Amino acid sequence: MAIAAAAATPLVIARGLEPASAGIGTHEALGLPPCGWAATMGVPCPSCGMTTSFAWAMEGDLLASLIAQPMGMLLALASAMVVIGGLWAAITGAQIHRPLGDVLLRGRVGWSLLVLWLVAWAWKIWAFKAGVTP
Repeated sequence: MAIAAAAATPLVIARGLEPASAGIGTHEALGLPPCGWAATMGVPCPSCGMTTSFAWAMEGDLLASLIAQPMGMLLALASAMVVIGGLWAAITGAQIHRPLGDVLLRGRVGWSLLVLWLVAWAWKIWAFKAGVTP
């Protein structure tokens, strides 16, 4: 149950946020400062748009979530699946962590996730420079 609750926390927070129309900056509604990386370097950081992406996903707009930050959309969907799996395990006693852990601990999965994140960051940089917003 703790796993489901931990995975649900960012989803619940994101549900209460209004996604920023610029594709970044939604986190500022939580009292956090604007992205210093984007302000000083002129390009978004690797996690720019994540909160916005989660907020769009929680509104059910997966296309806007994808445009805001592709990795954010994937992480929001993964969080939702972890909530469901965690609840299933809590209710049935199923031990889903073992098969899931075997898959996630393989090197190819980790490298694939890193490549996906880098591709998502490259997309975010291009979208930021081109003015593409959700």
